Amino acid sequence: MSHPHSHDWAASHSHDGFPAQEHGHSHNWATSHSHDGFPAQEHGRSHNWATSHSHDRFPAQEHGHSHDWPTSHSHDRFLPQGRGRVHDWAISQSHDGFSAQEHGHSHEVLDGPGSYVGREMPIVEGRDWSDRAFTVGIGGPVGSGKTALMLALCLALRSKYSLAAVTNDIFTREDAEFLTRHAALPPERIRAIETGGCPHAAVREDISTNLAALEDLHAKFSSDLLLIESGGDNLAANYSRELADFIIYVIDVSGGDKVPRKGGPGITQSDLLVVNKTDLAEAVGADLGVMERDARKMREGGPTVFAQVKKDVGVDHIVNLILSAWKASGAEEERVRQGGPRPTPGLEALERN
Repeated sequence: MSHPHSHDWAASHSHDGFPAQEHGHSHNWATSHSHDGFPAQEHGRSHNWATSHSHDRFPAQEHGHSHDWPTSHSHDRFLPQGRGRVHDWAISQSHDGFSAQEHGHSHEVLDGPGSYVGREMPIVEGRDWSDRAFTVGIGGPVGSGKTALMLALCLALRSKYSLAAVTNDIFTREDAEFLTRHAALPPERIRAIETGGCPHAAVREDISTNLAALEDLHAKFSSDLLLIESGGDNLAANYSRELADFIIYVIDVSGGDKVPRKGGPGITQSDLLVVNKTDLAEAVGADLGVMERDARKMREGGPTVFAQVKKDVGVDHIVNLILSAWKASGAEEERVRQGGPRPTPGLEALERN
């Protein structure tokens, strides 16, 4: 009774010093794996990977999550103060002796940027929409216009749909405060998360905090649509499909017209690429024709919207693509059965203020 789970692998595996009833999950991998000295109730999830992995001396309640990667990784003495980290990438990485607010690690280049056609698709089959509404995930580099797009979407959708929003920043509540200050939604419908580390970790590798926030907002407000914004990150960042049903990646022209052809999962695998601030193209010497050509090539024809979000240019097109995906997922049908969609309550008070 000390190891109540099953294993399916091709090589050695150990749980040295592992106490009874502490490791209730299954494994499917090809090589060695250890959980030396792993305490109780800390690891009740599954793994699917191809090589070695360790969790030596990992503290309680900090690693309740899943992994999907092909190489080695360790979390020795990782102390994120209650915000467990998990990683999904193609190369080795370590967090030896890592404590909160010290997440200064590096990531090697991925094997490739992936493809739009071969991207992970939304998880809609058998989905219980009563747990969490259809969720739109917005990502992109710092300053590209993610928060401006969050605001624009709230303003465009809130009169017809019940909305709630989650923002992510590393150490501040900046983006949530921006949305509140600009009366995007009633304040109680906006949740701020401070990730305390790499922004991609909270929306891709360990989604637990964001997922809990979204589910809580949905339970409280019976939302038709949920919006989530990641912290600013690089082109390799992308959302987990367990968190976002429609992924929007925002870049802007200030980085030059080379950005779309640089690729990365954000460029190639998002459901929608938004090229923002097109009105600045001439000032920075960016050729929009080149950006359009390269985006079409890198995304294999996947949708790209050229926008000026702050001037409301292109926002209608983005809204239409979101609603089309919402309807196609079956989430709209479920909301209709429950008496929705409904406008976001409290808008009159927002407009008065």
